[in-house]
Amino acid sequence: MPLTEAIEALKAGRFVLVHDDKGRENEIDMVVAAEHATASHVAAMRQDAGGLLCLAIANDVTSKLGLVYMHDMIADMGKVNPVFLKLVEGRAAYGDKPSFSISVNHRKTFTGITDQDRALTISEMAKVCKKIDNGGVDDFARNFRAPGHVPILIAAKNLLCDRSGHTELCVYLMRLAGMTPAVAICEMMDSQTHRALSVEKALAYAKKSEIPLLEASELKEAHQRAKVS
Repeated sequence: MPLTEAIEALKAGRFVLVHDDKGRENEIDMVVAAEHATASHVAAMRQDAGGLLCLAIANDVTSKLGLVYMHDMIADMGKVNPVFLKLVEGRAAYGDKPSFSISVNHRKTFTGITDQDRALTISEMAKVCKKIDNGGVDDFARNFRAPGHVPILIAAKNLLCDRSGHTELCVYLMRLAGMTPAVAICEMMDSQTHRALSVEKALAYAKKSEIPLLEASELKEAHQRAKVS
């Protein structure tokens, strides 16, 4: 079962590939649990995926941290400069508002962009999320700075009931795995076509690298079964 394999891989600190939907972005993201993120993971995502490396976090955690969507921050800036209101008009081509919030660096990083620096920021953010009700908020304020080199993505409050982007799919996958709901994700790009990597090429990569490839439909089916039960 691909879903079972994906959960086992995440628990073991290995990668999973997640395809959102042909009718949405039609992209494959390379995914690893934030609590297991290392410099080697970041290097692999940078080299083999090549998209934007982000940290997706559950809404209940980001709410306790006081994080808000970048879209809303820019819209609020429209009160000072009307140009900002123009920037947030409409939605993306696939129909959603982006899930971006602020970007951060851990204070022990140097530039923040190296594999080691980003891995430190991601893994330390996972610790914040894990103890969010036991000092996590204070740790976040004390040990991180913004802006930084790790963009935070806020998952929709009701996850797949509200939105079915990679942010929600991957945070839901972490919930199914019983792990800290923080996950590093990076879109897989194709340097030959200069577009998103096709499902066919992603399947070949997954087979060669022995990485599970999970379809959004499998996560949505699991979500539906959970609702019924």
